[in-house]
Amino acid sequence: MAPGTRAGAAHPVMLTGTPDEILKKKIENDTAAGLRTLTDRRGRNTAMAQKAVLESQSFTEQEALREHLIELVASSDADLLGKLDGREVRRFDGHSVKLALGGARVIDYVPTLRQSMQTALSDPNLALAFTLLGVLGIYLEFTSPGLILPGVAGAVLLVLGLSSLSVLPLNWSGVILLLLAVALFILEAKIASHGILGGGGVVSMVLGSLLLVDSPVPELRIHLSTALLLTLPFAAITAFLVTLVVRARLRPPATGGETFAGSEAVTLTALSPEGKVLFRGDIWNARAARNIPANSPVRITSRHGLELMVE
Repeated sequence: MAPGTRAGAAHPVMLTGTPDEILKKKIENDTAAGLRTLTDRRGRNTAMAQKAVLESQSFTEQEALREHLIELVASSDADLLGKLDGREVRRFDGHSVKLALGGARVIDYVPTLRQSMQTALSDPNLALAFTLLGVLGIYLEFTSPGLILPGVAGAVLLVLGLSSLSVLPLNWSGVILLLLAVALFILEAKIASHGILGGGGVVSMVLGSLLLVDSPVPELRIHLSTALLLTLPFAAITAFLVTLVVRARLRPPATGGETFAGSEAVTLTALSPEGKVLFRGDIWNARAARNIPANSPVRITSRHGLELMVE
């Protein structure tokens, strides 16, 4: 051990759930037995070592050295190699080996760029972010062809995200919920459900993100904050599309026969009660409730086929 360090407190704990007394005792005894196999073969203090498991006892480096839980205290790698030089070690198969470590060098291995990238991409939160942002980029490219950048960036992020998720323990319920969320967002953009499909997509994406990785280790699970932050872009785009649909439906018609009502025209012939009028550069058949002379301004009240009702 190194100066100022401590060891012990090795009582087994469960990452999830609470075991019953029988299971708890079995785990404690099994862990203690595993420790005894090591201490007996190494000639260490078995009784004190078991206290670390059964009583959660901890030891400083000097206490561990005094109780013969360890063999030496070293302050650095060089100090450790110097104290080990010439020491005789008995292996588990029974034969002894004398260590010759004089002049040994310590070589530090630095991760390569590829290894560093793989380590970073193994973060499930980052993997999920890449996957969803990749889907979002490809979706934008399909809905707005010609942008190019969202499609290229989305494809790259999607490949990176899927490659990262492939090494994680996935829960297929989470995968299905995420696929359902994407489908609901797409349907919201195509079908005006006034936010119902989009709201379902938000809920499905948050739940799918939280359930995506099936692991008892907290560091391998998706954080709630990450799930919410990744859902916001999809929710924002869906809300924007819904707003456009609602505005389009509330806006008065800009083309077609519905735009004729209330517009003005000029009679080309006398209406008695039928005749011809000039409207937006076109000559139309017209009918009025009473006679109207030629070259008179009239207002269109409705249209029936190719005939205008005027007054």
